[in-house]
Amino acid sequence: MVKFNLDLNGKTILVTGAAGFIGSNLAKRLINDYKDIKVIGLDTMTDYYDVNIKKERLRGIEALGGNWSFVEESIANKEVIDKIFTKNRISVVVNLAAQAGVRYSITNPDAYIQSNLIGFYNILPTVITKALLRLCRRKAVLLTHQKMQQQRQLPQQLLLR
Repeated sequence: MVKFNLDLNGKTILVTGAAGFIGSNLAKRLINDYKDIKVIGLDTMTDYYDVNIKKERLRGIEALGGNWSFVEESIANKEVIDKIFTKNRISVVVNLAAQAGVRYSITNPDAYIQSNLIGFYNILPTVITKALLRLCRRKAVLLTHQKMQQQRQLPQQLLLR
């Protein structure tokens, strides 16, 4: 088994593009390798290629019986992204959602703009904002803890002098 340098136990992972080949295999691997993990899959299930293939991949993830949930939506839908982040304490985001196909981008540029640009734009600031809020909370707790430690030690320091 491959050794990881990242502890994902007890974490919630958001995998966008979860019905795609890479996303579905990543979700399976996470569920198989970590028993105490929550994986949230997000995919818009477009018909760029056979939707039945995507559904079969999702059934394969469901069959593992892990802590898995799936949201059939687009990352271009900011309300959905905000709702997922509000309802869950997401620790890691793996953004694999993207409209594939170079030729398709010429005939359907709007699909690319929605998924690859707007979708990514919706996820990035949300991740940054949530990460900064967590960091600020941790710092505040750390600073409060340090302040309490200083206050407890102050009388001892005075007595020693």
